[in-house]
Amino acid sequence: MEGDRVAGRPVLSPLPVLLLLPLLLSRAAALHPDELFPYGESWGDQLLQEGDDESSAVVKLANPLHFYEARFSNLYVGTNGIISTQDFPRETQYVDYDFPTDFPAIAPFLADIDTSHGRGRVLYREDTSPAVLGLAARYVRAGFPRSAHFTPTHAFLATWEQVGAYEEVKRGALPSGELNTFQAVLASDGSDSYALFLYPANGLQFLGTRPKESYNVQLQLPARVGFCRGEADDLKSEGPYFSLTSTEQSVKNLYQLSNLGIPGVWAFHIGSTSLLDNVRPAAVGGHLSTARSSVPLGRSFSHATALESDYNEDNLDYYDVNEEEAEYLPGEPEEALNGHSSIDVSFQSKVDTKPLEGRISPPDSDLSSPLHPTPTYWPFYPETESATLDPHTKEGTSLGEVEGPDLKGQVESWDERGTRSPAPPEVDRDSLAPSWETPPPYPENRSIQPYPDGGPVPSEMDVPPAHPEEEIVLRNYPASGHTTPLSRGTYEVGLEDNIGSNTEVFTYNAANKETCEHNHRQCSWHAFCTDYATGFCCHCQSKFYGNGKHCLPEGAPHRVNGKVSGHLRVGHTPVHFTDVDLHAYVVGNDGRAYTAISHIPQPAAQALLPLTPIGGLFGWLFALEKPGSENGFSLAGAAFTHDMEVTFYPGEERVHITQTAEGLDPENYLSIKTNIQGQVPYIPANFTAHISPYKELYHYSDSTVTTTSSRDYSLTFGAINQTWSYRIHQNITYQVCRHAPRRPAFPTTQQLSVDRVFALYNDEERVLRFAVTNQIGPVEEDSDPTPVNPCYDGSHMCDTTARCHPGTGVDYTCECASGYQGDGRNCVDENECATGFHRCGPNSVCINLPGTYRCECRSGYEFADDRHTCILITPPPNPCEDGSHTCAPAGQARCVHHGGSAFSCACLPGYAGDGHQCTDIDECSENRCHPAATCYNTPGSFSCRCQPGYYGDGFQCIPDSTSSLTPCEEQQRHAQAQYAHPGARFHIPQCDEQGNFLPLQCHGSTGFCWCVDPDGHEVPGTQTPPGSTPPHCGPPPEPTQRPPTICERWRENLLEHYGGTPRDDQYVPQCDDLGHFTPLQCHGKSDFCWCVDKDGREVQGTRSQPGTTPACIPTVAPPMVRPTPRPDVTPPSVGTFLLYTQGQQIGYLPLNGTRLQKDAAKTLLSLHGSIIVGIDYDCRERMVYWTDVAGRTISRASLELGAEPETIVNSGLISPEGLAIDHIRRTMYWTDSVMDKIESALLDGSERKVLFHTDLVNPRAIAVDPIRGNLYWTDWNREAPKIETSSLDGENRRILINTDIGLPNGLTFDPFSKLLCWADAGTKKLECTLPDGTGRRVIHNNLKYPFSIVSYADHFYHTDWRRDGVVSVNKHSGQFTDEYLPEQRSHLYGITAVYPYCPTGRK
Repeated sequence: MEGDRVAGRPVLSPLPVLLLLPLLLSRAAALHPDELFPYGESWGDQLLQEGDDESSAVVKLANPLHFYEARFSNLYVGTNGIISTQDFPRETQYVDYDFPTDFPAIAPFLADIDTSHGRGRVLYREDTSPAVLGLAARYVRAGFPRSAHFTPTHAFLATWEQVGAYEEVKRGALPSGELNTFQAVLASDGSDSYALFLYPANGLQFLGTRPKESYNVQLQLPARVGFCRGEADDLKSEGPYFSLTSTEQSVKNLYQLSNLGIPGVWAFHIGSTSLLDNVRPAAVGGHLSTARSSVPLGRSFSHATALESDYNEDNLDYYDVNEEEAEYLPGEPEEALNGHSSIDVSFQSKVDTKPLEGRISPPDSDLSSPLHPTPTYWPFYPETESATLDPHTKEGTSLGEVEGPDLKGQVESWDERGTRSPAPPEVDRDSLAPSWETPPPYPENRSIQPYPDGGPVPSEMDVPPAHPEEEIVLRNYPASGHTTPLSRGTYEVGLEDNIGSNTEVFTYNAANKETCEHNHRQCSWHAFCTDYATGFCCHCQSKFYGNGKHCLPEGAPHRVNGKVSGHLRVGHTPVHFTDVDLHAYVVGNDGRAYTAISHIPQPAAQALLPLTPIGGLFGWLFALEKPGSENGFSLAGAAFTHDMEVTFYPGEERVHITQTAEGLDPENYLSIKTNIQGQVPYIPANFTAHISPYKELYHYSDSTVTTTSSRDYSLTFGAINQTWSYRIHQNITYQVCRHAPRRPAFPTTQQLSVDRVFALYNDEERVLRFAVTNQIGPVEEDSDPTPVNPCYDGSHMCDTTARCHPGTGVDYTCECASGYQGDGRNCVDENECATGFHRCGPNSVCINLPGTYRCECRSGYEFADDRHTCILITPPPNPCEDGSHTCAPAGQARCVHHGGSAFSCACLPGYAGDGHQCTDIDECSENRCHPAATCYNTPGSFSCRCQPGYYGDGFQCIPDSTSSLTPCEEQQRHAQAQYAHPGARFHIPQCDEQGNFLPLQCHGSTGFCWCVDPDGHEVPGTQTPPGSTPPHCGPPPEPTQRPPTICERWRENLLEHYGGTPRDDQYVPQCDDLGHFTPLQCHGKSDFCWCVDKDGREVQGTRSQPGTTPACIPTVAPPMVRPTPRPDVTPPSVGTFLLYTQGQQIGYLPLNGTRLQKDAAKTLLSLHGSIIVGIDYDCRERMVYWTDVAGRTISRASLELGAEPETIVNSGLISPEGLAIDHIRRTMYWTDSVMDKIESALLDGSERKVLFHTDLVNPRAIAVDPIRGNLYWTDWNREAPKIETSSLDGENRRILINTDIGLPNGLTFDPFSKLLCWADAGTKKLECTLPDGTGRRVIHNNLKYPFSIVSYADHFYHTDWRRDGVVSVNKHSGQFTDEYLPEQRSHLYGITAVYPYCPTGRK
């Protein structure tokens, strides 16, 4: 990291080999809860108030804290696992979003935490005690070697103890028992600040929380861990931030990994008086970090690589008695330089079964350092060598300058065991436990010891020197023992032990060398890759064995499948067979191997009985290993050739057998082919073969194993017993990795002991069977027998699927093999597919197998290189996509692919031709527009616009009632416009001077005449034919008066009786405008009131006393009279504007062109108790429609002054979300994400019907194209998100988009550009496509969290949950142009655009 480098040191050149220099660190036991920094009210901690979203009072620091480049004197602690330098906003504005936050944040575990009802507590304090400051200093010095003199003057501690996640209250449901404990410590010396995050073992029981305002979005967000500077000045820039986690697995690994070498402890440099462009994590390995190389930016390693890896408790066994080493590949993420980092650590552990020996303690070592034991195979540079350490600065001196191909300097060699001699004295364990001066907050006042495993605390290591640019030092260390990688894809550097007596440091040219970086996938999934001086090698992980390219679990049974072919002469009879089946089953923990070969024809099957070496190969391959020995699979793996030549005596028949191993199949079965050629003695039917136990010596040289022996066998049948013999020469060849160090002291000869040899043939089954029990070990000399551990002779009682671990003498323990569970004596298969402990990725199916599992890709997918991830099968070259077709331009024709290189061309609608040449069609000549509209032809399309005096979309035009023309004049103008068309025979109405219809109307072309009423409607029976006398049309009759109702007659009667004016105490019936009794009747101006029925009769029991008014229900339909305006409804002004939904409000945001007029924004409608989600607008009647998920209704309201909301659908809904209006067909469409339905109804709620109720999981957004009659909708199904389309009546349903989408929340159809566009909160993209799914393109690829979107002119406008506002994006440039953030900050949902006229659209 730059902050820890020597000033002025240039960044190393991007040589590939520099990426591979490891830093080895002993992986220690997990952090115990007692090893947290001391906390509790006895230590002076303040307690944060219980609750879901609480914030502490300001903590005024005695000494300011540097965070990034700024100094802060105030801190706040929040319930949600976060510390800030300012008070927090509402949790909905930050707790459910990725980094960065809008405010300064230090987040050890940012999630929706709730401490209500005693579910945990949050404690915090500022501390200056020597015990706390001393421990913080040791952690910081360990992770930042250049800060060896860091001495904090004050620290701030915050502890979240046993806190729970927020959960929705459900009747009868108990709260979850998953509780988390973690701690953050901020330490500063006045100029530099460091943060420590501590996660004890089992301290993270939940890894994320569900968003509160998700409303049926089944989503769990992983906790965020990291740092944010905050203070983003505008939408287009963000302050620097540093993120450590992104998935649940990366959160889980917080307590399993570390950048200090102590699982669960993380250290970061977070602020300084000098330039600090971003947070910098610690370099693992304590003071060894000075020997690392800088990773070029283009090849940087990040913490994310390791934190995303799948670690389980098996490969992170914190309490194993064996010490382990870990590797750290340092790097500086590319984003760090621009202020954005997503850092993860790349770790790999190695299990060394030897006890630690020779721990090194320099004289100035700090024995109370919190680092864990140092592995013995770390390189050590004594002061007498060229690599020295200044006792004051702790900085190493240079090993020498680079000259030509060599690096001068010295490295001390190692002995065969990898330990140094003489060993230094042991470190006293008792001196390591710090004693707190004040009582700790733990039961029984136990002392806090950082290392409960009892291991000694290591001292500080000598610091290897930092080398100048282009200088590389390769350390010499052994690579013995199996190793267990924690992350596939990580690798290490090693070199051979045999360097020479002078142990000079050297260089090599790695330009043509194969490395793990490009070849690690050649290794088994259960192996790790190691780079050496001349190439790479694979090594099996712990609990697996093999040659690295093929690894099998120790203790598990193994299976072999194969084919056997042969050309034999049995006696004088030729026998041929081809590809008969061979199957073998091996019990790995006791060396038993069973082989069965089926359907070998007689007499060959009987004659092969003595040839037990056919099955004996599997005995040697999987023999039970004695100490210091290895069986065949450990050396050769699953790729080798076994040749044997057998000579029978006394007849000297000779047969040659070749067995070729061809690797492991997907189920880890060994595949093998066997070929038998030659002559064998004839054995009569019914004879059985018997072979006594024997021992063979196997001789090992480079990639070859040989053995020669003689065997006797007896053939018996009844009283007949014949003894014969054969001599056998065997040769096994295989590939070895020559780049790895030679294994020290591996025996050149091993002895295979074969017991319980059986050879049987069943003529009915036609199966030849062999059985052998094998042990491999050193050559035995005749001596007194000594007791043998049952693990070595197979006499143990472990299950056949368990490993036998030898103890002292004849003691042993049993452990179920990987993939099985139980006590070792009884093991059962673990179904990884059911438990979720598998690595099958998306678009794959997990299939459980005994002891393991297999991943299979779904149809249309294939495995990626990791053999677990399924990727879409790359389609063959498509001329329509690569542009090699000969069709007309994309705007005129479409290319249709027919497979291979075949394609056809078709002109798009609006064009005519053969597809290769397309010409525009003049739609205006086809009279497609309404007669009262003007048609405008455009290339490939046309548009219609209603003439003055009419309104509509051009396809339908209606006279404008607001026009100054009378109905007669409007009809006259319309008819005159149509009269211009050739052949038109329209009647042109005749109007008088006032614009009224003349009572007599005659058709100018036909001569027919008729009378009309004042509205221009023909009076029935008045029409006369041409040439006859026109009818007499008089003035229209006076309209008849409505007869008075009972209420009106009674009222008139009483008023006449009262003399015209009643007194205040006299009753007068109250009638409405239609003459009906009003439901509430009162005595004059008094408070004596009652309810009446439709006939005016008093409803019994409703008469009230003064001061109260009865609630009366109308008994007749209310009159169609506009009510007075509601006080909370504000009608919008004329012009184009946006309407958006926000909780219980509909907001109004006007546009000036395409710019947001934010100062004129206001609330259009408030609906208390609602949660309004979907919204759309009917341009014909100026009505706004919306869905309410709280009220489970669909409602509407006019935009006219004084309009009241009207509920039009109030049944059969649970979570109505998306809503779309077809203003032409007067129909609305909506989605219900709980009912999983898409429905339609007329705009008044009538004629409701279900369009789709199958193959829907989470339908959300919906859009309509009324011109072309298409419906579109999204389904954010987490397993298979998609965008679908159909006709408006539900026909021709099909999937339009189902690749590269995640959470398609928003959807809009632009009638002008004919594009269907969507905003995806999963991929963070805004994309568009043509209505048929072609022409897909990305408009913007860095959205925050979009919910709904609408298109207008050359802009998109979308609501955003991250910003809690409306954001505008330019269609052409894809750039953000503006945003509007309402004063009330809460999630915005739907959005729509309101035009002053209906959009005409294009075909």
